[in-house]
Amino acid sequence: MDRVVKLEQIEHFDFITDVAVCGYGGAGASAALEARRAGSEVMIFERFSSGGGSTALSACEMYLGGNGGTKLQQELGFEDSTENFYNYLMACFGKYADEARVRKFVDGAAEHFDWAEGLGVPYKRGFYPGRDVVAMTGDSLQYTGNERAYPFNQQAQAIPRGHLPADADHDGGKVLMGHLMRNVVESGADIKYDARVLSLIQDENKRICGLLVKIDNKVQAVYARQGVILAMGGFIMNESMTKQHIPQLESICTRHGNPGDRGDGILMGIAAGGNAIHMGQAFVGIAHYPPSDLTYGIFVNEQGQRFINEDIYLARLGDYAARQTNQKAYMFIDNKYYSRPDYHETTEIIAVGETVEELERESGLPEGSLQHTVAYYNQHAEQGVDPLFHKSADWLAPLVTPPFALVDYSLATLKPTCFTLGGLDTLPTGEVLTAEREVIEGLYAAGRTASGIPRTGEGYASGMSVADATFFGRQAGISASQTSRNEPPV
Repeated sequence: MDRVVKLEQIEHFDFITDVAVCGYGGAGASAALEARRAGSEVMIFERFSSGGGSTALSACEMYLGGNGGTKLQQELGFEDSTENFYNYLMACFGKYADEARVRKFVDGAAEHFDWAEGLGVPYKRGFYPGRDVVAMTGDSLQYTGNERAYPFNQQAQAIPRGHLPADADHDGGKVLMGHLMRNVVESGADIKYDARVLSLIQDENKRICGLLVKIDNKVQAVYARQGVILAMGGFIMNESMTKQHIPQLESICTRHGNPGDRGDGILMGIAAGGNAIHMGQAFVGIAHYPPSDLTYGIFVNEQGQRFINEDIYLARLGDYAARQTNQKAYMFIDNKYYSRPDYHETTEIIAVGETVEELERESGLPEGSLQHTVAYYNQHAEQGVDPLFHKSADWLAPLVTPPFALVDYSLATLKPTCFTLGGLDTLPTGEVLTAEREVIEGLYAAGRTASGIPRTGEGYASGMSVADATFFGRQAGISASQTSRNEPPV
């Protein structure tokens, strides 16, 4: 079936609503709730038998700040100005960043925390200062990205912005989605499960005015007076699309998402005239901590050369490792600081030696390469400096205690967690844009169906996707609800 059909092809409508939301994850649920609160009739069409999407699978450390800080940040003694937050995000995504989108987000992110807490999501007034992917202490505020690492600490004051539901550990997404979906139900939105969206409906003016959906094995037509919101996830589960857009990762990645992340919303948006951007960008996670002591180690490529400061977040390491020759990366570490990684039991120690020379020889690295790298690093680490990559002095120490080990963090060995970051180009208010950046009337997108705040793994931080999906899902719902109602043809 075509992904877009003409209005004149539809003989009758089985459902009529104001706003039709496709997908019931974080973005779709947030969009539906805001549209209902604004007075629009809302129908949600979810492919599976329950909602939650990829948001429910996440730890849900929503990345928030600005306006002096969220209530959580302020109550824990952290002040985060809007400009500081803006500068950090612009440093994170550089040439990929959408300045208007970043500006809207930082202006509203502190209020977004109030919105989440208002849903009933619990946040403990506790700060976890350690270096971990997810705070396992029950605390709700932590550093979740590259805030304290070079070069970001040169461009913005380091502030913790990961807001984690209290006592949730890795299940924060379930907590958030439980409260969010309860609010959606209480709002009166009409939710259709086991409803697979097939096509968009377009009128003679190219306006999107509805969709075709299969329910109980029957194709049914839906008319949307105000618009359709696509919140159907990314495309990491679509092998054809990943082979096309991220071929360098497709064969070695562990696909992270829900089974519905098949790119259907993106493909429908393209068929309606929308423009998909940054489709070659993806999150690649190489979890080199915890334990935090592994940060004392250094990463080298197959030429035996360092290529990154090791105090960075796991997605930045993944991004840089993917650029190395043959995507090879190894951690050199000594006996003082090595302990088995908690996250990646698939890491392999490929060489051990009482001297760096012995280790180099056993591993097959070019003669003298690792010896030179380690000697240079140790010389300066002894003085508390890292002139090449500027690793924080907190994690600088000479690696001199034998035996030494070389641990394989190559992408083919780890098969790291991956998910896509490309999607439809939209305004910050959710309207889908053509290649000429003209608005397609009646069509909105949010979540990983759209290209949001995080557009490259190079500057990614945990919590950016959930914050982006829920925040801009809300914007799409608000925008759709403000659109004039168009009645279906008689």
